[in-house]
Amino acid sequence: MAKGTIAILTGGGDVPGLNPAIRAITIRATREGYRVIGIRRGWGGLVDLDPAGGADNSQNYQVLTEEVVNRAGRTGGTFLHTSRTRPSHLPRSAVPQHLADTYTADVNDVTPDILKNLEHLGVEHLIPIGGDDTLSYAQRLHEEGVRVVAIPKTMDNDVPGTDYCIGFSTCVTRTIELTHRLRTSAGSHERFLVIEVFGRYAGFTALLPTMAGAADRCIIPEHPFDIEQFAELMMYDRNRHPSNYAVALVSEGARMAHQEGMSFEAGEADQYGHRKLGGMGDRVSAMLQDLSPKFNKGRRVNVVNQRLGYLVRSGDPDALDSIVPMAFGNLALDLILRGEFGRLVSVHNGRYDSVPIEVVTGTKKHVDVAKYYNTERLRPIYDFRDKPLFIMTSDPAAGSGR
Repeated sequence: MAKGTIAILTGGGDVPGLNPAIRAITIRATREGYRVIGIRRGWGGLVDLDPAGGADNSQNYQVLTEEVVNRAGRTGGTFLHTSRTRPSHLPRSAVPQHLADTYTADVNDVTPDILKNLEHLGVEHLIPIGGDDTLSYAQRLHEEGVRVVAIPKTMDNDVPGTDYCIGFSTCVTRTIELTHRLRTSAGSHERFLVIEVFGRYAGFTALLPTMAGAADRCIIPEHPFDIEQFAELMMYDRNRHPSNYAVALVSEGARMAHQEGMSFEAGEADQYGHRKLGGMGDRVSAMLQDLSPKFNKGRRVNVVNQRLGYLVRSGDPDALDSIVPMAFGNLALDLILRGEFGRLVSVHNGRYDSVPIEVVTGTKKHVDVAKYYNTERLRPIYDFRDKPLFIMTSDPAAGSGR
């Protein structure tokens, strides 16, 4: 007889490193005597699951074994699939047919049926892997009595309570690689190169690659910037470069001084209230090009403008996003074996630990501008003494919080 059933799910955007995490959890859990199932499409699989006898739920969950996870564990994305479903705020259009008579409001909280479905599956322990949106609902389930141990994942590295989130290293690695590739076009035409990168509220994915030499300047969400100051600095960099070009990384959530709100693409907000960001790189590029004559003796400088987008979240994980998910998966099992629930596995100052899952909704994780960002030069502060590997920590949520 198995000790019990552990369920794993992945929610929100896909990142490299999810499959290694699923693999690590499954192998350790099955060897400890647990039955492991994977919930498909994040919280969506639990929403759509029909507990009625004879219902086909093969698209909503699957039993996980070493054979299954070993095949997928070396790959990117998530073989369990994912979604941005929010069971506490489910639109009527997303309510499954078998619940249509129960939930008839425009927006519905289907948590009572989520709890029933977890009981139907025999789930005694739940390991959600996701960002603060996915994990905020995990906290809700913890408050409802579900034994939750969570794992942080996001390209932006912006989940509070941990210095590191699965997917961040690959994002930084790809950003550096792709930026260096794009230099050849910028240099050949003596242009500015402006690259829009991930980062809705936090600028880690722009700041770290710039620190590593991928760009001359970076613009982050935490500091509304002056476009003329930026144009002058970029022209200064261009004039000093032998090939007459300069490079900037622009966070998708960045804002110009006196700008109201972020730059969004057309479309409705998702179930977590987020509209799709996009266009800040375009906006900066157009204004930089228009301002360039002012700082270049009346001569215009054109711009190579590129949004990296899904290029940095697709494909296989790098070394760190193969190692950290393995460690996070084993940490999650350690917490389950010790009977410690309502926890988020974490890294702080280079050491693995865990923090209360409430930190996900209780704080925000941002770049500490005073410590890490030179607002006069629009670039990182290069001070590394006593800093951890990835330089910036989750200072407001430091420590284990036991």
